[in-house]
Amino acid sequence: MIPVHTVYPLPTVHYTPLARWREERPTALIYSAAAWQATMNASLRLSLAWQGEVTEATEEHWQQLGADLQGEVIYAIGGGLAMDAGKYLAQQHGLPLIGVPTAISVDAPWTWAAGVRRDGCVRYLETGPPKELVLDFELLGAAPPSLRAAGICDVLSIATGLWDWRFAESEGRNPVTERFIAYAAAAAEAILQGSLAAAAAAGRGDAEGLRQLCDCLALEVQLCNQLGHSRPEEGSEHYFAYAVENVMGKGLPHGDLVGPGIVLLAGLQGQDVAPLRDALQACQIPLDNIPPAVVLETLRELPAYCEHHQLPFGRAHTLGEEDLEQVNFLALG
Repeated sequence: MIPVHTVYPLPTVHYTPLARWREERPTALIYSAAAWQATMNASLRLSLAWQGEVTEATEEHWQQLGADLQGEVIYAIGGGLAMDAGKYLAQQHGLPLIGVPTAISVDAPWTWAAGVRRDGCVRYLETGPPKELVLDFELLGAAPPSLRAAGICDVLSIATGLWDWRFAESEGRNPVTERFIAYAAAAAEAILQGSLAAAAAAGRGDAEGLRQLCDCLALEVQLCNQLGHSRPEEGSEHYFAYAVENVMGKGLPHGDLVGPGIVLLAGLQGQDVAPLRDALQACQIPLDNIPPAVVLETLRELPAYCEHHQLPFGRAHTLGEEDLEQVNFLALG
């Protein structure tokens, strides 16, 4: 029986300098402060009817922020937080959303869901994707180095996510709607290899490298859209990031949490972490911002955390004290 789910499309993408983009409709603007300044410097012209700065990934904040929203179109300018808030408010107000990423820091510009923090974990609300994205590679290449290509984490996580998906299948822990599919896994692996090949150029801010990273993110998202779940790219590495964020607070970017999770969990899965670590370092993603004591305590509590939040089965569910003795902190150096 075919599971019931909606297969969302990807947004229409425009590769163009912002100075050439025109928007005549009255616009509601969702933004982060630094990102809005960057787009002003890039000469983005909007006819603003309303604007709001997003600071939290909670429904309550988004509802309060958009209570008096006005305009005929919503623009979300910034990273994942602005994109997710924009998707949520676009759905709530029945308006089209145009996303203007200022760094390729996450896959959120392409996805149909908005990630919110709830009860110490990330939950995904079905919103639909942005209608359009405007990508200016000069702007993206000038983003802060540690954010510029941090979205590679949402493709490198295929390495650990696929391992978990296979592991769950071997343990009989995949529900019928998430059974392991070999050809889908092969497609995901090819996308992973494409991101590894793009890492150095994307990390430097080269347009071709950033374009290839965008392609890999779009392909990863659409593969998951077709399957109706994210098992090929989201597993124990993201669970670690969700859990450790509760200790580290909201100050660290997505890549600073998921990047170490990829290296740590790939190692505990018995994988060769060198290519993954090299790609993360090429994209200038810090791997050592989480203190070792916090890493160990998070890994120690991760099985209970995964069970409590009913996260799909993976290596994180099976960690024990003997695994903590094998954690290689040198890989994060």
